[in-house]
Amino acid sequence: MTLPPTLGIIGGSGLYEMPGLEQVQQMDLDTPFGKPSAPIVTGILEGLRVAFLARHGTGHTLIPTEVPYRANIYALKSLGVQRVCSISACGSLREDFAPGDIVIPNQIFDHTTLRPRSFFGDGFVAHVSVADPLCADFSSRLEASVRSTSAKIHRGATFITIEGPRFSTRAESNVYRSWGMSIIGMTTSPEAFLAREAGLCYAVMAHVTDYDVWHLSEQPVTVELVIQTLRKNTSIAEQAVRDLARTWSADRSCDCARALEHALITDPAKVPVATLEKLGALLPKRPIQP
Repeated sequence: MTLPPTLGIIGGSGLYEMPGLEQVQQMDLDTPFGKPSAPIVTGILEGLRVAFLARHGTGHTLIPTEVPYRANIYALKSLGVQRVCSISACGSLREDFAPGDIVIPNQIFDHTTLRPRSFFGDGFVAHVSVADPLCADFSSRLEASVRSTSAKIHRGATFITIEGPRFSTRAESNVYRSWGMSIIGMTTSPEAFLAREAGLCYAVMAHVTDYDVWHLSEQPVTVELVIQTLRKNTSIAEQAVRDLARTWSADRSCDCARALEHALITDPAKVPVATLEKLGALLPKRPIQP
């Protein structure tokens, strides 16, 4: 019997080509929220089955707003994934977070406007707690794995997500700095919130690629600049993921898996059967019955 993948990696499409990944399978899934961004690739890494998902699609064909975040998280959950590591590019809004550094954030500021932010609706209401939207326990495990590489790492930061696909204006960038934001990107929201609704631990390995556009003595962010830095950091991401798999522990001391226990508010008798069926893979082991 093949064990399910318990670690999910959402990032670029190249990671699942890393050396040492064995028994590779490609799964073309469908979900009640549509198809994921790309087929999910699973394989054995350091003895652990891992699932890889290319967030922007194979060949990077989806702008941040078009990413099917709900389908991505639902698909990983349905496969048996328990923890999700997001590998993301980000701009720095702080002098001390330099291009090439890795940041493990602990807070998120959602500044997007066009994305579905919840699995719920259609007659079923849930208010999930996201005061601390990133799993502290898994973030610590991820930090330890990144520290096993040569990367300079920062733990603790507020990650603001903007809609995109354009980069910020200088005025916007300076406003975000005045708000106390640390790093900026386009995909962490609503991904992290959906992971919490799905009962998954979620942590971010953010690769600083630039100083956004606020830093007058540095080159403004461009796609070329982002790609150059990400290519340099590919080996760091691979090493960290490998260490994460090597040191894997199934113990989950956090409350992420129980996020829905006190979040469901709708009268069970009022929940449409179709909605229950759609959300079945996300609900607690004893789902509400109409």
